[in-house]
Amino acid sequence: MNGDTMEEEEWAGKSRVAHMWGYLPGALPQRAPLLSPVVVRLPPLEASWRDVCGGGCGFALAISDSGKLITWGSTDDLGQSYVTAGKHGEMPEPFPLPTEVSIVNAASGWAHCVAATENGDVYTWGWQECVPSGRVFGDPTLGGSMDKDVMERHSSFLIEQVVVSPRSQGSKTCGGTDSKSGAEEGTKRRKVSAAKQAAESSSSGEETLSALPCLVLLSPGVRIAAVAAGGRHTLALSDVGQVWGWGYGGEGQLGLGSRIRMVSSPHPIPCIESSYGKDKSAGMSRMIMGSDGQSYRFPGSYVKEIACGGRHSAVITDAGALLTFGWGLYGQCGQGSTDDELSPVCISSLLGIGIKGVAAGLWHTACVSVDGDVYAFGGNQFGQLGTGADQAETLPRLLDAPSLENIHANALSCGARHTAMITEDSKVFCWGWNKYGQLGLGDVIDRNIPSEVNIEGCKPRKVACGWWHTLLLSESPTGVTTTTRSPYFC
Repeated sequence: MNGDTMEEEEWAGKSRVAHMWGYLPGALPQRAPLLSPVVVRLPPLEASWRDVCGGGCGFALAISDSGKLITWGSTDDLGQSYVTAGKHGEMPEPFPLPTEVSIVNAASGWAHCVAATENGDVYTWGWQECVPSGRVFGDPTLGGSMDKDVMERHSSFLIEQVVVSPRSQGSKTCGGTDSKSGAEEGTKRRKVSAAKQAAESSSSGEETLSALPCLVLLSPGVRIAAVAAGGRHTLALSDVGQVWGWGYGGEGQLGLGSRIRMVSSPHPIPCIESSYGKDKSAGMSRMIMGSDGQSYRFPGSYVKEIACGGRHSAVITDAGALLTFGWGLYGQCGQGSTDDELSPVCISSLLGIGIKGVAAGLWHTACVSVDGDVYAFGGNQFGQLGTGADQAETLPRLLDAPSLENIHANALSCGARHTAMITEDSKVFCWGWNKYGQLGLGDVIDRNIPSEVNIEGCKPRKVACGWWHTLLLSESPTGVTTTTRSPYFC
């Protein structure tokens, strides 16, 4: 939290610009993806941007300098973006939250959104199973539910996008061939998962989708500082370093020690077994063995950062330890196996390194150390790990591509199947799946090594990936323009 305050002070009085590249599907059949960065148009009455928050399937999220949550993206034939962004609009506009609310952090999953306010409150909307009971705001006639036929088509769409076929045909990876080793077995396992997910969806009854924001009911005195959204689950981090979770937990992504299918109200996740808010310096006396053979004190006293993947989660403690939990089929928990982790487990191979940032995608995880090194693990079908190959990694792998020589990473973000990074000297690198131009490199060719994105005239400060697009927040000189024509942008 201190780092965020320092960053705000450093940015005080400076103009900020948001760029985007990639694709928000479902607008018009003839609309092509944006293959290179273009500037996002500020809504009327807004002076600047405060933050970019990525987005989900078919929509984007950002925060204006006045604290308004800005959403844009068009709707597909299932109404998906309308449900999650609250409108059909393609132009960036404020989301209809209560007027007195000032947003400081936001995130989105496949079909739900969550936002934290400066007062420590949390609002969420989208898939009803992702929205716990609470106070609903807005006009009920604007929300409502979808009929059963539309809901079934919606579920089939998500299963196709999220579970089936990990590699697009005809897309080659820079620096290597389109390897299909192990693809048949993996496809079989994913089909089983798809069938399981479809059964779970149908067994839960008629689901509803609401665009109305709901104020989440938390325990008295709990103030939320940051939020993260997975496919169907949500994590929230309080100002004293405690993690809360709700939503779907069938693979352990809620870290509660069991395969609980649904948590309908926020529950504390036992990431660290100590008394939160009482004595953060106490920590735990238990010792664990690192991969280097040394013994380390249990990884900290409180959590300082959270991240959600499709069906897994990750947290960083104040001691720089990385803990993961949830779905492990591709090694995305970094524990050296493909087992699911039902409770938060420390990645022992990273102990002693000091992790300062983490991001999670659909099947992969990436983290950055205090020394600026990047480690990645999990699924790698599109080169999203940046290792120069397409083999999955069940343990954290240090990225050592020639493009990263003398480069120190500062921050990471993961989309569904791509990864983006900002360096300490304000360069931007992307790698992984590029079918929709989400790498911003001017083409639709996948990359399996970090590749630099050309950003002219701006100093990049934060990157945030959506499922098929990427957002970038930069310091800007006055009069930034773009020659790219798009209804979303200047």
